[in-house]
Amino acid sequence: MSLRNPAHRQPQRRRASAPRFTDDALRERLCAHLSFLGLTHTRKSLDDLLAWARSERPGHTALLEHVLEAEVAHKTEQRVVRRIDHCGLCERKTLEAFDWDFQPTLDKDFILELARLDFVARHDDLIITGKTGTGKSHILKALGLRACEQAVRIRYARCVDLLDDLHAGLADGTYPRRLKTWMRPALLIIDDVGLGQVRKRPDEPTAAHTLYNIIDRRHGESSTAITSNIDLSDWGRYLGDATLTAAILDRLAMHAICVDIDGPSYRQHVAEQRAATRRPKAAAVQSQRSRSAP
Repeated sequence: MSLRNPAHRQPQRRRASAPRFTDDALRERLCAHLSFLGLTHTRKSLDDLLAWARSERPGHTALLEHVLEAEVAHKTEQRVVRRIDHCGLCERKTLEAFDWDFQPTLDKDFILELARLDFVARHDDLIITGKTGTGKSHILKALGLRACEQAVRIRYARCVDLLDDLHAGLADGTYPRRLKTWMRPALLIIDDVGLGQVRKRPDEPTAAHTLYNIIDRRHGESSTAITSNIDLSDWGRYLGDATLTAAILDRLAMHAICVDIDGPSYRQHVAEQRAATRRPKAAAVQSQRSRSAP
């Protein structure tokens, strides 16, 4: 057994030291890395983050958590905005802005329970009826906004606009594709049934036929929320076919949550308030003119 002479040991290789960069060079490299990774918010706020790190001196884990938390919050907000932009919601209504005192017969706790969107997970439908101006659309738009915030795929349309879209598909041969588009959302909001002309040409199918195709395909598979400005008993006359309308209502009734808002018009209330504030001003102007007249 031979022993190696310690004098003949292999010399140890020195580890290559990491290249040293100036602060400006490191910042440029950080910006390049963040851009490559798509961390745009962190890149834009990099100077503020570096200043915070120098001031607070957090640990390594706390620093990473702080940076990533802000990036995740930014990306989440961006996704919500994109969902809202693409779902058809023309207004961002919230339940926090709803005047509950003006509609005292409306069960606030029940509406807030609906806002949890458990009914969407159950594939239940929702029908809100009431006169114009009672807040039906406000509530559904607020539920749509909550759905966007909770990453639930939704689509919003007024009833007449939905029907116009499908009738246009019949004219240009894109009806099957358009119909599939209306099938995809987990929550489809159809607003203002009873408002607007739903059949514009004699060669178009009845609104009942078109709406039935949607409701029948979504029945039990996904949720549809509807507001109606007319009594459900008047749908047959409005949609143009009593038999198909009965089939629509039959499918909706099976899994539907029904809310009726029996109250005054908020729009009329606001109009009366504005008129009341204008009257004293108008009277003051008239009085001033009378005094100024020779």
